Amino acid sequence: MVEACYNMQRPSKPLRFATFMVGERRLREDIVRFGRMVHERGFVAGMSGNLSVRLDHKRILVTPTCMSKGAMQPSDIVTVDMEGHRISGRHHVTSEIGMHLLIYRLRPDIKAVVHAHPPTATGFAAAGVALTQPLLCEVVIGLGCVPLARYGTPGTPELAATLEPFVREYDAILMSNHGVVAYGDTLEHAYMKMETVEHFAQIALVTHLLGRQQPLTDADLEKLLVARSKYAGAQSAAPMPIQAPDPKQSTKIQARSASATPPALQPKALSSRQRQ
Repeated sequence: MVEACYNMQRPSKPLRFATFMVGERRLREDIVRFGRMVHERGFVAGMSGNLSVRLDHKRILVTPTCMSKGAMQPSDIVTVDMEGHRISGRHHVTSEIGMHLLIYRLRPDIKAVVHAHPPTATGFAAAGVALTQPLLCEVVIGLGCVPLARYGTPGTPELAATLEPFVREYDAILMSNHGVVAYGDTLEHAYMKMETVEHFAQIALVTHLLGRQQPLTDADLEKLLVARSKYAGAQSAAPMPIQAPDPKQSTKIQARSASATPPALQPKALSSRQRQ
C-alpha cells in the first residue's frame, strides 16, 4: 500500500511526459475556443487580434499572423521562446508578439494574454479617453482602473514600450488608436477581463449620452476595497479608482478631462426640468 501511494506521488517520466502533452493539447484547444469567442462577439475583425498562453518558463503558445481568430485549429498555434523566436509551428508568429513577451516578463503571475479591438472600448481609446471613473462596483472589484497608453506603431518595439509603464499595476490597458490588451492567470480570466472592459465601456458611453455620471464615493470605494480582498473572482493587480478629495479639486479634474474629451462625449449639464 505504501509503495502504491509512493508511486502515485512520484510518477514515472513517461507519465509526466504524457500529462504534459495532454496539458499542451488542452491549452491549444483553449486558444482556439477563446479565439472563436472574441471573433463571434465582434471583438476582432478580419485577421486582427492575438492570444497567447505561457506554456512554461521558457515557451509560449501564441496565435499565428494572417489568420482569422474564428477559423483556427489547434495545429495552427505557434510555439515561441521568451525572445519571440519560433520553436515549432507551420505559421509565422504574430507581429505583436513583443507585447505579449513584455507582459510575461514584467508579470510572473500572468499566464495568458488577450489582445483585441472591442468596438466601444476601442472607441474610447481612439478618442483618448481612459476608463478610470468608478462607475460600477463589479468593475471596481474585479478589474479596477483601465488606463490609456499612448499610441505605438503595431509590429514594432514602440508598441510594447507604450504599455510598459502600466503593465505591473493594471490587468487591462486601452491602447490609443488601436485596441485593448487584457491578461490574467488563465486564458479564461484574461478573456473575461476583455469582456468586462467592453461591457464597462458600453455603460460609460451611455452615461456620456445621458449627459451625467454618478461615480461611487470614497466611502463606497473603501467598502469595495474590503470586499475585493474577500471576493473569490477578484485577482486583479489594478489600483482602485480614487475620487477627488474635495469639490474644487473635482472641478479641476473635470475641466482637464473635458478639455481632452471630444464634444460628443463631454457630459452635458441637465436643466432643472430634466433632473426631475
